[in-house]
Amino acid sequence: MKIKRIALIVLLLGSSAAWALFEPIRVLAPKLVADVSCPTATVCIDDIVRYKEAADLYNDTLHFVESSVASVKTPPRVVFCTTESCFQSFGFDKASAGTVGTYGIVISPRGWRQHYLCHEMIHHIQFERLGIYKQWRSPEWFKEGMAYSLSGDPRQVLAEPWQQYRARFEDWYRAVGKSKLWEAAQSL
Repeated sequence: MKIKRIALIVLLLGSSAAWALFEPIRVLAPKLVADVSCPTATVCIDDIVRYKEAADLYNDTLHFVESSVASVKTPPRVVFCTTESCFQSFGFDKASAGTVGTYGIVISPRGWRQHYLCHEMIHHIQFERLGIYKQWRSPEWFKEGMAYSLSGDPRQVLAEPWQQYRARFEDWYRAVGKSKLWEAAQSL
């Protein structure tokens, strides 16, 4: 009897810890984390009244990314949060948005702009093309510089180190060229 109780406690604590620490589960099952609806497989939102706006932003951004950066093998699920509490329930805090591997993207109330979603979709493509481990091990100037550079971010000057990362990526990209981008990225 005592062993069963201990096993149950370990199981419950282990499940709770895994749930709290494992972001992909949160993105894959957003309804369990926040009061979120998923009208489609790729768009989830905490305020259904704004669904059309979110779906239009998603579709426009996906089209932009595929025409200017690279094709997306599996379009990511995007959770559009209209409140900070929704965004924070997915484990994010100060950012405008966040990407969780190839599992999905979470957009904060501050991130409802095409360049923010495009930035995150570029990270999604990096995970698809390079794999999770290789993307994670890639230099920050490549990961973030690419996302800032190719997203159409309208800011002429970014805070450091982002400005330096974007400049370094742009120099590298000019030397490598679009046709060799992913091949060269594999060797970083």
